[in-house]
Amino acid sequence: MKNILLIRHGQSEWNKLNLFTGFKNIELSSQGVEEANKAGQNFKELQLKFDLVFTSELKRAQDTAQIILENLSQWNELNEKGKIIKNINLNERDYGDLTGLNKQETADKFGEEQVHKWRRGYSDQPPNGESLEDVVTRVRSYFDEVIFKEIQNNDNILIAAHGNSLRALLIVMNIYSIDEINSVELSTGVPIHVLFDNNKFSIK
Repeated sequence: MKNILLIRHGQSEWNKLNLFTGFKNIELSSQGVEEANKAGQNFKELQLKFDLVFTSELKRAQDTAQIILENLSQWNELNEKGKIIKNINLNERDYGDLTGLNKQETADKFGEEQVHKWRRGYSDQPPNGESLEDVVTRVRSYFDEVIFKEIQNNDNILIAAHGNSLRALLIVMNIYSIDEINSVELSTGVPIHVLFDNNKFSIK
């Protein structure tokens, strides 16, 4: 049985301000650092030694992974061995022209229904941005080419990423359907423990 721990980065400075963040490289807030430290302490109870870590190319996800691993005294070894893999395909969804805008102000301007479609619709793209379907396409490609092989070859893997790239992973792993994923809320700094056994993924 394999363990894959998925975690959305801790709260960022733009999460705190309720702004669309997307590909923008924003730091963790003090609360986000706290959330990552708490996640690291919670991970201690699992008594897992991670073989490999995947994260996005965005600092908030990388810093979350580092804080967790430092709490487990595993950061130095994994980092020195090149076992922390950063890839753009695990980046948050690109919100295009919405990037940097306040979510409530955007809803006031374009209407709640339209913004809800942009945020939660599967195929709806914000202006010059990505839909969740687009994110699933890039995540699936990277999963098939890289991540799945590493899951087969390693026992314990940490994936620190973003709300939408993790939703995409949960679809790719066949844990949630496209219809179900709309209602899945991923809180910052709260891990999801996925098991891989008998060629099937499931949430512990």
